[in-house]
Amino acid sequence: MKIHEYQAKEILRQYDVPTPRGIACFSADEAEAAAQTLGGGVWVVKAQIHAGGRGKGGGVKVAKSLQEVTENAGKILGMQLITHQTGRDGQKVRRLLIEEGANIVQEYYVGMVVDRSKQRVVLMASSEGGMDIEEVAARAPEKIHKLWIDPAEGLLEADADAISGKIGLPQSVYPQSRACLRGLYRAFVEKDAMLAEINPLALTADQRVIALDAKINFDSNALYRHPEIVAYRDLDEEDPAEIEASKFDLSYISLDGNIGCLVNGAGLAMATMDIIKLYGGSPANFLDVGGGASKEKVAEAFKLMLKNPSLSAILVNIFGGIMKCDVIAEGVVAAAREVHLKVPLIVRLEGTNVELGKKILVESGLAITSANNMADAAQKVVAAAKGGN
Repeated sequence: MKIHEYQAKEILRQYDVPTPRGIACFSADEAEAAAQTLGGGVWVVKAQIHAGGRGKGGGVKVAKSLQEVTENAGKILGMQLITHQTGRDGQKVRRLLIEEGANIVQEYYVGMVVDRSKQRVVLMASSEGGMDIEEVAARAPEKIHKLWIDPAEGLLEADADAISGKIGLPQSVYPQSRACLRGLYRAFVEKDAMLAEINPLALTADQRVIALDAKINFDSNALYRHPEIVAYRDLDEEDPAEIEASKFDLSYISLDGNIGCLVNGAGLAMATMDIIKLYGGSPANFLDVGGGASKEKVAEAFKLMLKNPSLSAILVNIFGGIMKCDVIAEGVVAAAREVHLKVPLIVRLEGTNVELGKKILVESGLAITSANNMADAAQKVVAAAKGGN
């Protein structure tokens, strides 16, 4: 689960990580009022969407008068902001963050993720923070310093200071940077985060270390422990299809292709998408119905895929273990009849009750093409999507 920058900063402040003063707002008038409340003579108008690269996309503007705040807010609100993380369609801006300006001397990057290979949280830091951190990682990986944190000890003061030194922070501000890094780590662990970034972490002219931007993503499997995080959820930032899928406990992610995939098991779903690509096709979605889906759940999954206007063909690839092939077949038939299926449907079944499942498909009278194995299924669905079936 993702949240907005201003929400991430609210969390960081709970862990003694300093941030600029700011106010979230939803209109140009609210933006001007926020700037007046904050005071000063320089403000930053920042689009709030669940994606990075907002500055490059025109979603972050500096204003030096209240009139500029209002004008910039009016331009940014409602815009379809396109960044390298939004995809080609972009994301509509519905919220803003108005922040006090800061006199920045240097920008740094700090972030944390879980390194599954080492089973530890890894702290990453660089002297080159800001909008181009991805390019730094690709161009000069030696400038990204890493520290794997012992979960029994947490982030030690000495380790925090060592990282501060490696990225070039002055020794005089180590107490501040130490508090930022240790606070970020505590927030990461206690809130069950999957990603926590401060980019940039800024050193100001008056020798303050502050988090100018913040991004936190959370482990959705742990949200039951954090109702305060769930309250941050912004459904406007999520794919409507993925929201619908969550109501039926389906794992669904929209993609850019035209071949729908209905599979049981995340590993098999990934392999199915890979083999479709291998034979020249492009998946329209990742869809895992799980190991114990009912006929009704399968039908809902099927209908969910069919809402995609780009869909040209569907591949159902099921290995029946806990999930029985006859249950999948009944769900597929029910859904196909209900929505009056117009696109080619290729089905590959294997495992528990496979013969019964195939019989259900044959006796349905529907135009369903059977496949013998994954390669056969992929070739048939790619051909069908191209109009060859």
